[in-house]
Amino acid sequence: MDDVISDAGLVALVGMFGGILLGLAARIGRFCTLGAIEDLYYGENPLRLRMWGIAIGVSVIGTFGLSFAGLLDLQQTLYLSRSWNPLASIFGGLAFGYGMALAGNCGYGALARVGGGDLRSLMIVLVMGIFAYMTLGGPLSTLRLSLFGNTEQEQQVTTFAYGLAQALGTSVELAGMAIGLGILCLTLLSSTLRREPSYVLWGAVAGVATVTGWAGTQWVASNGFDATNVVTHTFSAPIGETMLYAMTSSGNSISFGTGSVVGVILGAFLGSRIKGHFRWEACDDARELRRQILGAALMGIGAVVAVGCSVGQGLSAFSVLAFSAPVTLACILVGAAVGLRQLIVGFSPSI
Repeated sequence: MDDVISDAGLVALVGMFGGILLGLAARIGRFCTLGAIEDLYYGENPLRLRMWGIAIGVSVIGTFGLSFAGLLDLQQTLYLSRSWNPLASIFGGLAFGYGMALAGNCGYGALARVGGGDLRSLMIVLVMGIFAYMTLGGPLSTLRLSLFGNTEQEQQVTTFAYGLAQALGTSVELAGMAIGLGILCLTLLSSTLRREPSYVLWGAVAGVATVTGWAGTQWVASNGFDATNVVTHTFSAPIGETMLYAMTSSGNSISFGTGSVVGVILGAFLGSRIKGHFRWEACDDARELRRQILGAALMGIGAVVAVGCSVGQGLSAFSVLAFSAPVTLACILVGAAVGLRQLIVGFSPSI
């Protein structure tokens, strides 16, 4: 394989392909974490949140379908090959959600905005990447390890699919696909959603992007010469990884995460051009910039502690039905709700 392209280069291309799909989903389909929460809490419109139900259902069916076909070893995937600390999921999710509200976007959403010409979001991306790496292996890593332990120790965790498989006496793969189909069907019960096929389409595209990451990295891990992690999209440490590669590419290797980050920006650029929404924007309010920097720092810290951001846990970890996924996603929603309330109405009691 190295005669044509290296293993690292190949997984980066896989990441870029899925990243482009996610970037298009953000700019054309309005697939956005914080936007979905804002629509639900303050616009009483659950449509964009239901897109996540479509994305999760499709990703679960696709992921367990890959395993059923022998194209994915679930226990090699990022979220099932390490121990789970519920406290880390709770703290990290709350910190990430609150930071997301302060910043006005998650890491994935900020990358998509960068692709649309928003220079304010570039600052969010840079600060989030720096703090993610500070928490992963920098000055904050010692504190993280002392509080939450080492989640990379070799202790495999089970998924919700195992419990259902044992109860029904069937395989884990069939149980997982049944759960994914259930999520998809429950989401599609909404007649309002069914009348908006574009929401269904772009939610499904986001789910497919997740599955392509698992499929591509597993293939390279099984057929390549180098040790390759079986991963899919998340936007916390990979942002810092991309920054590091940009500065030290001659002594560093490209990765799936780097391709994914670049892919989202490219996909968002294409999407914004298609929609005619591309325009350069800059921050002209110092108070807003300070708030966004604080929010980006909290997102970088929270995502590393929780082992994933809103996409990493809310979609990628959900695709393998990891125990951490619903806990972290629920805490992200709570943290974002608290942050949005502070920004919009404050914490003073109503009279």
